[in-house]
Amino acid sequence: MIKSMTGFGRSESVTKERKIVVEMKSVNHRYCDINIKMPKKLNYFEAAIRNHLKNYIGRGKVDIFITYEDYTESNLYVKYNEGIAAEYVKYLGEMADTFQLKNDLSAVAVSRFPEVFTLEEQSVNEEEIWKELVAILDEAATQFVESRIREGEALRKDLIGKLDGMLSMVDYIESVSPSLVEDYRNRLEDKVKELLDGAAIDESRIATEVTIYADKICVDEETVRLRSHIENTKAILEEGDNVGRKLDFIAQEMNREANTILSKANSLDVSNKAIDLKTEIEKVREQIQNIE
Repeated sequence: MIKSMTGFGRSESVTKERKIVVEMKSVNHRYCDINIKMPKKLNYFEAAIRNHLKNYIGRGKVDIFITYEDYTESNLYVKYNEGIAAEYVKYLGEMADTFQLKNDLSAVAVSRFPEVFTLEEQSVNEEEIWKELVAILDEAATQFVESRIREGEALRKDLIGKLDGMLSMVDYIESVSPSLVEDYRNRLEDKVKELLDGAAIDESRIATEVTIYADKICVDEETVRLRSHIENTKAILEEGDNVGRKLDFIAQEMNREANTILSKANSLDVSNKAIDLKTEIEKVREQIQNIE
């Protein structure tokens, strides 16, 4: 199935201990570019998150937002740094002796010195959080992929319609090309008769000129290749999977063939049809840029 490179997914988990929310959105990009914004507490999981999401994302610029709220009351605790307190008491005592000062230290006074008491965050159960985070990531990523598939199906139908229209244009060019040579032969013979004023016409010379002209305007090879590229594109669209880059390359080849047809065109009808072809190919290329 075809997947668009734009998508969105969201999931959240709320328990007595925490709330975790994951949101994913993406836009077109030549490669797979994943940007993750999350609390520092979860930075430990960044590499694992990136690796896990490779199962869902092939291409595109993907922004992932993860929020974390901790509901546990005992998340922070007071830590008493006895060694630091002892250092303060020691040096303050020495200071009092040296300068003959009154040493009126109290426990309350010492407790106010920096780093004697600190607030520290309790360690979290990383395995438990990762298990919960993976479940939320999977749910958000599943929604994300489903939205890409829905848009991809719309892209596929639109592209198939455009490609069928291009095949009709190729049919028209192939149908009128033989008559262009015959028209040229008739015009050439009329011109020669006019110039010779009834004298014998050198049929071999006429045939040579017509052959040279036919070779110059012949687009058989180009239309055959163009038709093949169009049919190949349709087949790839039906197969699906990550085909964006392959289709982009084929679209470039289609444009090259259309340019050659336009350069060889010696008829207003063929020129106009070749211009229409180039216009449709450009539309196809723009749509292909949206495919993963």
